[in-house]
Amino acid sequence: MAPAAPAAPVAPAAPAAPAQPKHQSTPEVRERLKAVGAIAQAISAEVQKVIIGKSHVIDNVLINILSNGNLLFEDYPGLAKTLMTNTFADALGCDFKRVQFTPDLLPADITGTNIYDAKKGEFTFKPGPLFCNLLLADEINRAPPKT
Repeated sequence: MAPAAPAAPVAPAAPAAPAQPKHQSTPEVRERLKAVGAIAQAISAEVQKVIIGKSHVIDNVLINILSNGNLLFEDYPGLAKTLMTNTFADALGCDFKRVQFTPDLLPADITGTNIYDAKKGEFTFKPGPLFCNLLLADEINRAPPKT
């Protein structure tokens, strides 16, 4: 066998050009983002009038609300979980409900149920606390699995 030919020297690669974003921000988008930022700051300031010393939690709740998410508050009793949720509802102009989960709670206690109206001779749906903008589900671990 013949010896392999030496490899040709490789020149160092030229630095890559900075990646261009696929979507360019337009002035209209930037203005909308500024408006959202101003609204978020106003909401944060309003909540901080009631909730003192938890600005990082308030910021995280705002991020969650803006991203249309669900939030799990885990904290010791008496540290303003209900007050914070109620304050956010007030600051946002939303309705707020709280459900205390217990071992005997049924799904209909949360979602609502049909109630017979004898005068009309028909069933009418009575919505449960789930039909609100902000719902605080307290002590979820106490509820039965079907709930």
